[in-house]
Amino acid sequence: MKRPYVLSETNWKNVKDQDYELAVLPWGATEAHNYHLPFGTDNIESEKIAIESAKLAWEQKARVIVLPTIPFGVNTGQKDIKLTINLNPSTQAIILKDIIESLIHHKVYKLLILNGHGDNDFRQMIRELGYKYPQIFIGTCNWYQATEKEKKFEKPGDHADEMETSLMLFLAPELVLPLDEAGDGSYKKFRIKAFNEDWAWAEREWSKVTADTGIGNPKKADKDKGERYFNAVTEKISKLLIELTKADIEDMYE
Repeated sequence: MKRPYVLSETNWKNVKDQDYELAVLPWGATEAHNYHLPFGTDNIESEKIAIESAKLAWEQKARVIVLPTIPFGVNTGQKDIKLTINLNPSTQAIILKDIIESLIHHKVYKLLILNGHGDNDFRQMIRELGYKYPQIFIGTCNWYQATEKEKKFEKPGDHADEMETSLMLFLAPELVLPLDEAGDGSYKKFRIKAFNEDWAWAEREWSKVTADTGIGNPKKADKDKGERYFNAVTEKISKLLIELTKADIEDMYE
């Protein structure tokens, strides 16, 4: 069955007379994810979460359209990890500008970037582009922060960890190697304590931080955990989509 809320699957016959209130742009990355997860992990997760969230919103009469996933993200810290593909923030800003101009031309005046990669940060781009194109509302959210994953998973981490591995075991199990082939995701922290806390930041050099490219132990991952997490995330994001479609961008505050 065709999904009319997925642009890459629908057609001109359906699109030409449809009024869309909101475009959703999944944005991922192409990078190593420990030994057991594919390089496209962030893209698979972001696209499937965007589509399921849009489906739930569409069923509530929210006219949402999911754009094709951008498969490359900021990976300057992984530049020496073979075949990790980097897209500089300045390049992202140009891509985002062109997409925004296209949406405005087609009278779609709300955009949500659904981000699935930790090193992508669109906030400064949104400030600049929002100043240049005041007629469109631009928002962003990190799907992996939509719910408190600490309550759903035993082992903390932030890359190819128990959460991501569980999610991929649910979404694309055919692409996941057996967990006995995965590294343990052990990693080093900064010697300077402040950079391990929320108030100070410096980029991590990935090959000096982790031997297997993972951060967080994936060994306790399973499909059921992934399904529960996927359902919780998409339910919450769908509510955001519904609210955005109903929102008056000239009256966003109370």
